[in-house]
Amino acid sequence: MQLWAKKSLGQHFLNSNHVLSQIIEAGNIKNGEKVLEIGPGTGFLTTALLKTGANVVAIEKDIRAIDLLKEKFQNEIKERRLEIVHADILEDDVENQNNSFISKESYSIIANIPYYITGAILEKFLEKGPRPTKMVLLVQKEVAERIIARDQKESVLSISVKAFGTPSIVAKVSRGAFTPPPSVDSAILLIENISNQHFIEKNVDISTFFEIVKIGFAHKRKYAIRNLEAKIEKIKLDRIWSELKLNPKIRAEEISITSWFDIAKN
Repeated sequence: MQLWAKKSLGQHFLNSNHVLSQIIEAGNIKNGEKVLEIGPGTGFLTTALLKTGANVVAIEKDIRAIDLLKEKFQNEIKERRLEIVHADILEDDVENQNNSFISKESYSIIANIPYYITGAILEKFLEKGPRPTKMVLLVQKEVAERIIARDQKESVLSISVKAFGTPSIVAKVSRGAFTPPPSVDSAILLIENISNQHFIEKNVDISTFFEIVKIGFAHKRKYAIRNLEAKIEKIKLDRIWSELKLNPKIRAEEISITSWFDIAKN
């Protein structure tokens, strides 16, 4: 049985053994580790994950892939090393389906995800949880560079990731590593040390933090302090800026993750 990529699902199946090895190496998977794979498709990455000794839950939205995966991995399913779940990863109750380990145990996410849901996946598993301890994702190169702020300019996306973990680009991935090739280059994004520890240490509510960050970035050409007047009184903002020694003309993209926590705490 052959599975043809469906454009409406953003499917681009990985075909490069070299890239596959880079993903597995970045994951640093231990024997018996719990791994969530999003969109296994033909099972190319799934095979490699199982070879590491990982216990895998593979969540697949495409009904066409389910029978293919169940046939291909019937032994691993019988051995309870693999669970195939037909579901949309963005559905609110997906972690409760089929008694999977998500939300119950420590786990990692390692996946070649549809690019159009990258932001939604990061929001679901970082801001809302249940949080993995690490994520290794194949994403659009431009998005990966924005997350690590390669140009030294932060964004709501980069702050959202750095608030919970440490992102890095493991490798660039050419279009030819996929079938069919996407119209953009890709990258392997690693997010390590994921937790809500910063929020606990700073005693900052997660929803409040992101409300302030989003207001701060609301108008890119305006100074951050002016944007934030929509949420915080001017006299209080002036005090915060003075205590943090921030330039009154600083823009949101120039403010560090540490300063954003301090702003939200005040």
